[in-house]
Amino acid sequence: MMEALSETKLLGSAPIPKLIMKYTVPSVISLLVNSLYNIVDQIFIGQGVGYLGNAATNIIFPITVIALAFALLVGDGAAAYLSLKLGQNQKRQAQKGVGNALTLMILFGIAFLVIGLFFLEPLVRVFGATENSMPYALDYGRIIVLGLPFVVVGTGLNSCIRAEGSPKIAMLSMIAGAVVNTVLDPIFIFVLHWGVEGAAWATILGQVLTFVISITYLPKMKTIKIKRADMKLAPKTSKTVMGYGISSFITQIAITLSVLVANNMLVQYGMASVYGPDIPLAAFGIVMKVNQILLSFMIGFGLGAQPIVGFNYGAGHGKRVKQAYLISITCATLVAIVGFILFQFFPQAIINLFGSEEGLYNEFAQKSFRIFLMLCLLNGFQMVTGIFFQALGKPVKAALITLSRQLLLLVPAMLVLPHFLGVEGVLWAGPVADAIAFVIALVLAVREMKHLRALAPPQPQLCTGQA
Repeated sequence: MMEALSETKLLGSAPIPKLIMKYTVPSVISLLVNSLYNIVDQIFIGQGVGYLGNAATNIIFPITVIALAFALLVGDGAAAYLSLKLGQNQKRQAQKGVGNALTLMILFGIAFLVIGLFFLEPLVRVFGATENSMPYALDYGRIIVLGLPFVVVGTGLNSCIRAEGSPKIAMLSMIAGAVVNTVLDPIFIFVLHWGVEGAAWATILGQVLTFVISITYLPKMKTIKIKRADMKLAPKTSKTVMGYGISSFITQIAITLSVLVANNMLVQYGMASVYGPDIPLAAFGIVMKVNQILLSFMIGFGLGAQPIVGFNYGAGHGKRVKQAYLISITCATLVAIVGFILFQFFPQAIINLFGSEEGLYNEFAQKSFRIFLMLCLLNGFQMVTGIFFQALGKPVKAALITLSRQLLLLVPAMLVLPHFLGVEGVLWAGPVADAIAFVIALVLAVREMKHLRALAPPQPQLCTGQA
């Protein structure tokens, strides 16, 4: 218990740069490792199966992202709730929030398993499967859905473990799963010749390991001890927890919707181009997965600062909140600039990792990197700012920032621009959405910085009889 109190004190007193380093590095590594699941699969599938196999992973990708969305809705929401309640010295409420979150994760995980088992074929059709890619998508997807319950619970708990002061454990659980996936992928694909099914089995075995490490850590949590009574769903608590996680949820759902729209528009307008339907579908899928690595860094900086921002906001330390936010923004933007350089000047080197294909495939893949990610250097600011408002317990502003890029701007642009620019219109939707979303995030952030100046520690409450 003394260790838990010490951890809580550090959030309110230790130097912000030191805290940012402590929480951000494990957070970034955890998210990066999570992104590598799909990247590693695509690399080995591209080398061992070909671009139709990669197209299949792009088709199944939205299904896993939807499951991840619900995991983060509950997990990131519980993490923000935990940090705020600890900052307000309301340990009992913090404990109840995480307990409710665990129950919700289990229920969502079971629901996704059932839906995936019974509705996989219509789902892959909706997500853009062509006649050529459909068999691969079904073979891959039938196995991937078996791991969805482990994804939801493992990922959700990872956020809570990180927020309660054990970011290294959260990082370890993700790394262990990724190592298993990376080791088993080439064995299952090249040695046992299981093709896309082998990649799927490697993925879910890694996810199971992450789940096991996360679930066995629960009794060892330092700041709270979850009891069975805490897992009984309380509508008000559950609603608040999910409200705090709405930004992360919308981010993932918006990714799903944008992939759905992009896949269908790429197939539709690709058929009218020299590239055909399958090349744009496979090439753009690689771009989205590689971009996910860059986003992992950006989101990681935001999530790493979340417990620091949440605790100090709850404790009324406005200057520390502002400092943590500005450091996170700076780090995320520097990483985004590096990504911009790689995508603009070295796209073919990235493409070659996923197999050697014909000229038209390489041509469209290069265009996808250079056009769609043209303004990715602005995304660090926008991503961190959305998570910042989530940490403050302001889900409406957090959701607006997230919605503006992924949903309100990107999807309409993908639907409209191809009418004028053909299949490349899908690619130009990226920089259009990035530019406008940056402006929206900037306006909201400047206003919030003014409010932080007036933030003061809450007055100590008299005895109320509450625990």
